[in-house]
Amino acid sequence: MDQSNRFRSPGSPSISRIAAAICVVLFLSFSSVGQEATPSPPVDDTKKPIAVRTDLVTLTLTVTDLYGRYVSGLSKDAFTIIDNNKEQEVTFFSDSDAPISVGILFDVSGSMSGDKIKKARTALQRFISSSHPSDEYFLIAFNSKAELLLDRTRDGDAVLQKLTLVQPARNTALYDAVYLGLERVTRGAHQKRALLIISDGQDNSSRYNFGEVRRLMKESDVVTYSVGILDRGDSGSQMGMQGQAFLDELSSVSGGKSFYPNGPAEMDEIFERIALELRHQYSVGYTPTDFQPDGKWRRVKVKVNPPRGLPRLSVRGREGYYASPNVSYK
Repeated sequence: MDQSNRFRSPGSPSISRIAAAICVVLFLSFSSVGQEATPSPPVDDTKKPIAVRTDLVTLTLTVTDLYGRYVSGLSKDAFTIIDNNKEQEVTFFSDSDAPISVGILFDVSGSMSGDKIKKARTALQRFISSSHPSDEYFLIAFNSKAELLLDRTRDGDAVLQKLTLVQPARNTALYDAVYLGLERVTRGAHQKRALLIISDGQDNSSRYNFGEVRRLMKESDVVTYSVGILDRGDSGSQMGMQGQAFLDELSSVSGGKSFYPNGPAEMDEIFERIALELRHQYSVGYTPTDFQPDGKWRRVKVKVNPPRGLPRLSVRGREGYYASPNVSYK
């Protein structure tokens, strides 16, 4: 008699079939458990994907006295923020000498030939030596096109060395350079960001236009300083006046300033002044009480109340921002 059939009745299934059936049951059981452990999240159409009302708007502010000297040591109570005609509560405040991310836009077009570019290089050395030792630099040179020469470096000597190898030639794509500079510096490691434009302000080779660059500048929290390298012929020409107007507009809308030195000594002084200003600024933040993500321009006005005994003070910052739900104002 076959030993394998000793314990099996004529109508009973084989052991292999029983084992197979058990495996199927276990597989289905575990599959069901797995599906129950990771249920699909319910769709809630009432929830908004971004809590825009918690966005923090930050302003970089420069305070000076009647003689143009920087004023430090003020408390947050000295500042009044008016956003969309309503006073706001300051929830973030800092006056520390913090490092910044700086985009340096250096004009190497044909109009910068001769002494212009040499004087600008020398003055830039003054700027770097007076800056915070932990500042990071983005170096962009531009003539017919804008080119990123250095990306995120803290080596100021490397910036200067890179510029010694560049010879001025061809046309000027200033608008493209500003666009690239804003795009790069907003990715910087530091919360404070700035652009330093070194140019005669003329543009004749950009893909972007003035309106597009101005719009991007107003959308970003980047303080812009312009140093116009002009000679006597530039200042009186129509191209020179248009270039100066462009530099003035970009600087003022961002809360920065434009300068037009008359000689090498004044140029050195201006570059050092810009570096010191960046190290003597206030960062003020608030959450708008009536924020609506409608993409509209919201004008901001800042007032500074001097402590008792001090004369009238002046404050400079960006003019406002676009109320976009996709932008976090940090």
